Amino acid sequence: MDAFYASVEQRDDPGLRGRPVAVGGSEVRGVVAAASYEARVYGIRSAMPSVTAKRRCPDLVFVPPRFDVYRAVSAQIREIFAEHTDLIEPLSLDEAYLDVSENKHGIPIASEIATLIRARIKEVTGLNASAGISYCKFLAKMASDLNKPNGQAVITPNKGPSFVEALAVKKFHGVGPATAEKMERLGIYTGADLKTKPLAYLQQHFGKAGSWYYRIARGIDNRPVEPDRPRKSIGAEDTFRIDLFARESVYPEINALVAKVWRLCASKQLRARTVTLKVKYADFQQVTRSRTVSLPFRTAAEVEELSRALLDSLFPVEKGIRLVGVTVSSLENAKAASEGQLALL
Repeated sequence: MDAFYASVEQRDDPGLRGRPVAVGGSEVRGVVAAASYEARVYGIRSAMPSVTAKRRCPDLVFVPPRFDVYRAVSAQIREIFAEHTDLIEPLSLDEAYLDVSENKHGIPIASEIATLIRARIKEVTGLNASAGISYCKFLAKMASDLNKPNGQAVITPNKGPSFVEALAVKKFHGVGPATAEKMERLGIYTGADLKTKPLAYLQQHFGKAGSWYYRIARGIDNRPVEPDRPRKSIGAEDTFRIDLFARESVYPEINALVAKVWRLCASKQLRARTVTLKVKYADFQQVTRSRTVSLPFRTAAEVEELSRALLDSLFPVEKGIRLVGVTVSSLENAKAASEGQLALL
């Protein structure tokens, strides 16, 4: 979807149309969750501090997020996908992979299906969508950004390898800034540079990810579209209005985050065995601490206790804390976890 959250807000409030809009908090410690295309002209993007965004565009309009509305629209879009295929792998509320190799209408050309889906989304929701069409997930993802907004692009099998060779590694989906910087230090700036490196070399420098980089440098991605892809983690974070220096001040914030995460786990009938605490300091330096237990947590209080212990390991602090996040992972079905614990008693 094109600028999904912001586009929903502009759809529902005609007064926002044509104006630079940011979904998120406008306060000093606020963060932009999404930006309209009018705002992106000023270099405003998601995860940018609101004060920076406002400085770049004094006319920027901040709108608080309405996730219940975004989820409802996402469900409408998912129904449209299901009219064509059951092989749907959601990535977020506004993005998904579809395998249309064998689709419900027997349409032999994937780009035609993409055109139909985009038109149907526009008809039902009033929103624009863009699509990427290719023979594998990596290239379909890369293609989806080529003709945004409200467009689509195709990368054919015979063009896939050459497309990757010409692409800057920092543009690769899944290659973050730190990895891109490391690659550039090793003289890897493009897919063509990446392709020259032997598998053993990439594994030496990037571990397990080295095999992945070796394959995608050749336009190879054999991952299937997984409709029932299991959720790997559930988390929440919060940015404070002022920097916090005392652990006693951070504890209540952690408790609130744990309560939110626990509710999400309960709603999805999941239990976790791993807790990860994320801390971002006033200078934006970020650290994480994790711990895994042998049996799934039974109560939110257990997660709180471990989260606080992870926080304690970071004290005393020399810099104020501006953000804290709590994520749980190593997820299991709650019923299966309970039965497993009973079996051990």
